[in-house]
Amino acid sequence: MMVDDLGIGDVGCYGNDTIRTPNIDRLASEGVKLTQHIAAAPLCTPSRSAFMTGRYALRSGMGSTGRVQVLLFLAGSGGLPPSETTFAKRVQQQGYTTGLVGKWHLGVNCEYRGDHCHHPNQHGFSYFYGLPFTLFNDCVPGEGHDVLADLQETLQHLMMVLGVGLVTLVCVRLCGLFEVSLWLLVLLFFLCILATAVWYVPFMLLPTWNCIIMRNQEVIEQPMTVETLPQRLLGEAQNFIKRNADHPFLLFFSLAHIHTPLFKTPAFAGKSRHGRYGDNLEEVDWIIGKVTETMDSLGIANNTLMYFTSDHGGHLEVSDLQTGQKGGWNGIYKGGKAMGGWEGGIRVPGIFRWPGRLAAGKVVDEPTSLMDLYPTLKYLAKDTQPDRELDGYNLMPLLEGKAARSEHEFMFHYCGIYLNAVRWHPPGSDSIFKVHFFTPNFSPPGAGGCYETGVCLCHGEHVTHHTPPLVYDLFHDPSESHPLTPDTEPRFAKILAQTAKAVERHKSTLTNEQASDDAHSHASTAAQGVEGQMTWNKILWRPWLQPCCGTFPFCGCKEDTA
Repeated sequence: MMVDDLGIGDVGCYGNDTIRTPNIDRLASEGVKLTQHIAAAPLCTPSRSAFMTGRYALRSGMGSTGRVQVLLFLAGSGGLPPSETTFAKRVQQQGYTTGLVGKWHLGVNCEYRGDHCHHPNQHGFSYFYGLPFTLFNDCVPGEGHDVLADLQETLQHLMMVLGVGLVTLVCVRLCGLFEVSLWLLVLLFFLCILATAVWYVPFMLLPTWNCIIMRNQEVIEQPMTVETLPQRLLGEAQNFIKRNADHPFLLFFSLAHIHTPLFKTPAFAGKSRHGRYGDNLEEVDWIIGKVTETMDSLGIANNTLMYFTSDHGGHLEVSDLQTGQKGGWNGIYKGGKAMGGWEGGIRVPGIFRWPGRLAAGKVVDEPTSLMDLYPTLKYLAKDTQPDRELDGYNLMPLLEGKAARSEHEFMFHYCGIYLNAVRWHPPGSDSIFKVHFFTPNFSPPGAGGCYETGVCLCHGEHVTHHTPPLVYDLFHDPSESHPLTPDTEPRFAKILAQTAKAVERHKSTLTNEQASDDAHSHASTAAQGVEGQMTWNKILWRPWLQPCCGTFPFCGCKEDTA
């Protein structure tokens, strides 16, 4: 079960004492809680790519180089490549029935409408119900725009300028003030039509293009009714479990919560102490409780591993005067969603429950990763077939108490395709050193996030490179408030030397995938073998790739819930 944009500080068992999360807390008390569970990226598309494949996103071409860090249009051609392998595909091959209910956001089509090359069904999920894209503000009238808002405004202004110019010249010609060529008027007329189409069709119709629900490869609702989405997703998850309770199954329940726009479910509205965000989080907890209740009522809890997490940290910058804070709280950790390697954007809740197999109330403080789920599921499914280069490790020895130390001596934290930071857990030491090669520039200066741009960016003038790098010891300074120096840390030179060697070893594994020789920026740029999926060419809207119920462009339908 994965929540979207949930901050680690939002949950009771991780220290929040004002938002009620009894059902999530129960999972932790009956299972194993990971306190240093790390997402491979601070944004959804690359984080989910790494989660699904057990590999850093740039190995799949899912890392970005510029301002666009996630997929923006359902009708773009980018997505998780067909050549990649997900944990769903591995366990499907071992005889498991696999299902995904909820958010995907890893692409749909490649070359034409209906090829479904990136679709969940092609990546190992026997059943899919949910959002092939994601929930975002454009899905709800009055919540504003998320997708290239500045470009939308520019195109709108261009259309208005051309329109005013055309009307002015027509008036001049009709009044006979001076000669205006008819051909000029015709040209301006068609330019106005073109500008209007380029602005209106892809952007003003976004709720129709992006806000849809699919069941397997069929569009069943377009645009979707957001108000009833939580109940429908929960029902589908419960029904999948009930249908498959008597044989091996894997369900990935990818919640639409708690990404903006926030829901307004009447049963939870105004019930929390933290406004609409708190209401939504308590609804999430209720949903988790209903799934747990379903498992227990079917008598399969002792034979089922349950896992709860978030794709990355909470979004600090999103708020307004009417609603207040719309994003999560990342506790004592610095930064949040889209803030590179700062801990608040990548340290997430991680809870495993398996009565009879995992000790109740166990806490693991060792570094672990969302990418560890892939090799863990392979192990549990008895999959011993050869695989590609993996960046995750089987978690069962840690969870069962058979190992005391994580196999992650080093972790690499990416911002887009750029290597932002390295984490080192030296053998025989409690220290966990984090080395930042660059950090995002917060705006306005002195703020704790990128409030002027909405999200932080990873390139150019948006970052500051550090020579020498910033170094923190997370064991003693989890808030990353006090950078180490050669005077305060005798191992300072060794830390830099060891992490530099680890970076070189890591780069050598990227051969024929994506690699870099840029020592200054520690960037990774596209190399032979892997096609970048996050380029403008692959992200922008293409009409011939648009999923549609009906005859394109007249797309529209509502799910029959009878």
